[in-house]
Amino acid sequence: MADEQKETKPGFQNPVAGFGVTFKAMFKKRLTEQYPEQQKTTAPRFHGRHQLNRHPDGLEKCIGCELCAWACPADAIYVEGADNTEEERYSPGERYGRVYQINYARCILCGLCIEACPTRALTMTNEFELADSSRANLIYTKEQLLAGLDEGMVDSPHSIFPGTDEQDYYRGLVTEAAPGTERQVALSKGEVPQEAASTFGEDEPASEKVIGR
Repeated sequence: MADEQKETKPGFQNPVAGFGVTFKAMFKKRLTEQYPEQQKTTAPRFHGRHQLNRHPDGLEKCIGCELCAWACPADAIYVEGADNTEEERYSPGERYGRVYQINYARCILCGLCIEACPTRALTMTNEFELADSSRANLIYTKEQLLAGLDEGMVDSPHSIFPGTDEQDYYRGLVTEAAPGTERQVALSKGEVPQEAASTFGEDEPASEKVIGR
C-alpha cells in the first residue's frame, strides 16, 4: 500500500511563511548583549591595542632593540633605532626607537612581542575597537602608541635626572622629572629652535625700546 502523500501548501505561500518567521523574531525581546549599546567589560590581562610606556620622568622605555619585531609571527611590527644625544635624548640609555609602527591589519594580538621586550616598554591595553575601512589607518605610529603624560612627567626629548644613569631608572630610583626639566628641541623631527628674544640693539628704533610696546 503506497504511503499517503502529505498535503502541502501552494508554492506561492512558501515565501510568505518564511517571512512570517522573520517578522515574528523581529518583535521578540532581545536575549543577547547588544554591541555597541552594551559593552562587555574586558579582563585585566586582555590582549588589546599596544602601548609604548614611559619612565616616571617622561623618557621613553623603548631602546629600539627590535626584539619585538623579530618575535612577531605575523611580521606586523617595524622598528628603527637611533642614538640618543645630550642635545636630544628620548630614553635614559644609548639608543631609542626612532620609528615604531604596528600594522593591525596583520597583528594577531598574540602577545609574543610583550614577552620579548627586555625593558617592559611594550604592553597591551584593553582597547579592542581597532576596525577601520582604510588599511593605512590600521598602521599605528609611535605617536599613536606612546603613553600619555602623567603628573610629574615631561615630554621627551629631555635630559636624564641629574646624578643618575640608565641603571637607576630600571632600579626605580627615578620617580619624577627633576625640577626645572624642560623639553629639548626635537631636531630629528624637523623642529626649529625658537628665536632668542631681541636685545634691542643700537640700530633699532627708540620706540621699540619702550617697555610694554
